[in-house]
Amino acid sequence: MSGIVDVGATTIDRPPALDDRALFGHPRGLGLLFVVEMWERFSYYGMRALLVLYLVNALHWPDGDAARLYGAYTGLVYLTPLIGGYLADRIIGTRRSLVIGGIVIALGHFVLAFGPGAVPAGETLKDMGQLIPFYLGLALVVIGTGFFKPNVSTMVGQIYREGDARRDSGFTIFYMGINLGAFIAPLVCGYLGQRVGWHYGFGAAGVGMTLGLIVYMWGRDRYLPGIGLHAKHDPANAAAVAAESIEEPWNPWAVTIGAALGAGLVFLGAGDIHPVDLTIRMAIAGMGVAAAVLAISGTRGEERNRVIALFIVVFFVIFFWMAFEQAGSSMNLFADRHTNMNVGGWEMPSSWFQSMNPLFILIFAPVFAMIWMALGRRGKEPSTPLKMVLGLVLLGTGFLFLVVAGRSVDQGFQVSAMWLTMAYLFHTLGELCLSPVGLSYVTKVAPYKFASLLMGAWFLASSAASYLGGWLAAQTETITSQSTFFSIPVATSFGAAFLLLLLVPLLKRLTRSVKA
Repeated sequence: MSGIVDVGATTIDRPPALDDRALFGHPRGLGLLFVVEMWERFSYYGMRALLVLYLVNALHWPDGDAARLYGAYTGLVYLTPLIGGYLADRIIGTRRSLVIGGIVIALGHFVLAFGPGAVPAGETLKDMGQLIPFYLGLALVVIGTGFFKPNVSTMVGQIYREGDARRDSGFTIFYMGINLGAFIAPLVCGYLGQRVGWHYGFGAAGVGMTLGLIVYMWGRDRYLPGIGLHAKHDPANAAAVAAESIEEPWNPWAVTIGAALGAGLVFLGAGDIHPVDLTIRMAIAGMGVAAAVLAISGTRGEERNRVIALFIVVFFVIFFWMAFEQAGSSMNLFADRHTNMNVGGWEMPSSWFQSMNPLFILIFAPVFAMIWMALGRRGKEPSTPLKMVLGLVLLGTGFLFLVVAGRSVDQGFQVSAMWLTMAYLFHTLGELCLSPVGLSYVTKVAPYKFASLLMGAWFLASSAASYLGGWLAAQTETITSQSTFFSIPVATSFGAAFLLLLLVPLLKRLTRSVKA
């Protein structure tokens, strides 16, 4: 029998497919989004595992240039979801946005497959003409991710009724899909890229995105009825729409002033930096301030308090991902150059270390989901900000292992793979305390009319962090001591954890109208 949603004097049928418990107590639509996101993340993490290694080992770029491009690319990948989220909220709905994004991402990876191959030793390829397919492919992936990324996460939240206790565990299950794709990608794309040919590695990432898109088109009407439609036409969430304030959220003057303020502050304090770097910094700051002004000016009362709380949390998330994103740059090169990769006489591809984090996610995510649910039943579950404090502490602890290993590297020795393994283990435990519950947090506290926009703001934190992470990794050009370099993310992680801990009571007060 259909569930009934009350909206004033009207009742609206809620599709029964959204209330089934066939997937470990969750709707089967969660399983569909699990598979779709798995293949999208396969495409992204396949590219992520190869990018710095390709630039350094195939095109012979200096480490600093490769790290800066990696930071710019990953920063832009998480910047465009803010635009895509807003377009989905206002114009096209999350369902169509996801399809558009998937198509453009797949095209980007296939274009990358036609980029330049390895150049002869002693030469460096940086000619713009020869690198057109490479840059075009990166640009397409960036644009496509903007349409895809915020909307698939928003749709997970839309499956559940308001106040449904399964939401956090549902996002943790969904997060396992992300990491199943992230686990498989380096094994497939990394092996093909490093052992067969770089073109094959990039092409395999495009195949993964295509498979995800096919699966979504096949199952969306059956398992996600109504989910992803524009808010005005979504019966599953009609109650949420009706319960919120109805004033027009779009204020062009507020957005323009906010964007100009954020970009202007960066420009005034920029100093002597490359125009591309300046543009990216201004875009991140301008879009961040514009999103905050738009969401705050378009809400009032409890809704506005929740938006303010969300942006406070987003700020601290930057410190987590800035350190975490060393995985694709400085930690990737640490594995390639300073770690003994010999396994029984066989030299393991260094890119395979990129599968370590998602493997641990798959092992421990169900454990964390059960822990949160068990604590919730007893009324002892920590608030989301407190979970994030723990996540930052665990992340900093992981980098302590690299500080110790770095001392041996500084003396000219290769180190055991155990050190990187332990670092990835603690980083994973920290991620499980922050990322899946953070996605859930956004869907709890964000007003429905700004759901995808504020999910885009969540990913904007990853954009800023990824850019800053690339900048941090580039410092290895001047900080030659590995031990000293990895001390930096230790300090930033522990410092951010302490400050966020002080703000936990304030965040609880700001979000007292919802359980967050």
